[in-house]
Amino acid sequence: MSLRFNAWSALTIGIALVVALPVLVVLAHIAMPAGGIWQHLASTVLGRYLANTLFLVVTVGIGTFAIGTGTAWLVVMCRFPGRKLFEWALLLPLAVPTYVIAYAYTDFLQYAGPLQSWLRETFEWGRGDYFFPDVRSLGGAATLITLVLYPYVYMLARAAFLEQSVCVLDVGRTLGRGPWRLFTSVAIPLARPAIVGGVSLALMETLNEFGAVQYFGVDTFTTGIYRTWFGMGEQVAAAQLAACLLAFVIVFVLLERWSRGKRRYFHTSSRYQQLPEFRLRGWRGLAACLACLAPVMVGFLIPSGLLGFLSVRGGDSLFGAQFLEFAGNSLLLAALAALVAVGLALVLSYGARLHPGPVTRTATRVAAMGYAVPGSVVAVGILIPFAWLDDTINGLLREHYGVIAGLIFSGSAFILIYAYVVRFLAVSFNALEASLGKVTPSMDAAARTLGQTAGGTLRRVHTPIMRGSLLAAGILVFVDVMKELPATIILRPFDFDTLAVRAHNLAADERLAEASTASLTIVAVGIIPVIFLSLAMRGSRPGSRARVGRKDEDL
Repeated sequence: MSLRFNAWSALTIGIALVVALPVLVVLAHIAMPAGGIWQHLASTVLGRYLANTLFLVVTVGIGTFAIGTGTAWLVVMCRFPGRKLFEWALLLPLAVPTYVIAYAYTDFLQYAGPLQSWLRETFEWGRGDYFFPDVRSLGGAATLITLVLYPYVYMLARAAFLEQSVCVLDVGRTLGRGPWRLFTSVAIPLARPAIVGGVSLALMETLNEFGAVQYFGVDTFTTGIYRTWFGMGEQVAAAQLAACLLAFVIVFVLLERWSRGKRRYFHTSSRYQQLPEFRLRGWRGLAACLACLAPVMVGFLIPSGLLGFLSVRGGDSLFGAQFLEFAGNSLLLAALAALVAVGLALVLSYGARLHPGPVTRTATRVAAMGYAVPGSVVAVGILIPFAWLDDTINGLLREHYGVIAGLIFSGSAFILIYAYVVRFLAVSFNALEASLGKVTPSMDAAARTLGQTAGGTLRRVHTPIMRGSLLAAGILVFVDVMKELPATIILRPFDFDTLAVRAHNLAADERLAEASTASLTIVAVGIIPVIFLSLAMRGSRPGSRARVGRKDEDL
């Protein structure tokens, strides 16, 4: 028994170290001399990187909190026309990558686009006769990123509101508080951990954003890392910029934990009643309907329709055999990364179950921190050691055999899979850890008394029970990889394009109609996890199974 524990514990710690390697590499470059390039960056662009990144973080944080929390409260606590439809429709923008929505709205809103052209023709305006906001700006980037990322807050806030205590709400109502004051003074404080978690996810994705901000010409740390590495050829300076970006993440997490203090949030009862619902009639119901419709319309329906129109009107000129090659590359990378990530997450979650001690628990948390690290940081942390390894291997081969093997690791798809696993392991780990925690320990004991080893118990008992969670975790990683751009564009092998890279390259050349085909394909694939999330959240309140079958009076 001790030997088996040691083996699983060592495997868990080993996986955590391998996954944490890119972050450790980046942190190791903080104190390394970078020559005069760092002084040049500090005197020219570093302030702009910092200011733009802070503006995006603050704006997206406020926007996602307001939209996500407000719509979640409406669909959980209020009855108005279309509520059942909005319960799942509000998740749809999650299927649209930020760079895709940027391409769609740029084509629609730019000076030569259909909207401004129609305005000029209708009112006989010329250049300079009217004001129209520039979508390709810092404010435009913040707005579009907010429209895509608010579902993170909506998803977690809705789950928290579904689980809230009826007793607390009743006490608030007896004290004379109406729906609005209940929302601001009772529901939001109690749902704070979930809301902060959703905002944190949105901000991590904001820091990771590359395609939209580069296309809009907005300088952030992510675009600066790419430009410093490939434009200037400065590895150390790029790694130090990546370390600054990583510091953003660490400081944000520490500030949130510090602000929470010693407050804890628990359910004090195992009995759940139906939540009270506020019926909104007349103009209030219409206002609630429009408040939920607006983010769905602007964040999903309009950009998807624009992409569909562009694809039908023009589309990718390489649609056919070469486009299928791009799609095949994306599907292959996503499938392999999903398999590896789910397999490693299963090992980590089971290792933590066998021995939930401080060492194993710390190792699993370290392995799952990759989602908080932007893709550009992961790419830099991977490329540095593997480029050194390739140089070392080629030096030895040239010295002893007179041959050069080329870029064995850094020039192959291997480091792409590695980057995806580092980046998205947390997605699968969180799903499997929650699923495994629902399996009673008595099943482990029964399997062991029947002669099963720890591995046999995992294979024959837990895996069949967790089949649904394994599938859901794999789908989530698969779609995240399909949408991923910064790590892919930095680490991809020569002449190896994916749908995300294809869309980015075409849009960078202002060939938006051609970029629409790849973009629309990514959006279509992204709808799959949205459906799974909606099904999983339906009736998630404990003791509310009857809620699913209750007669719907909303529509």
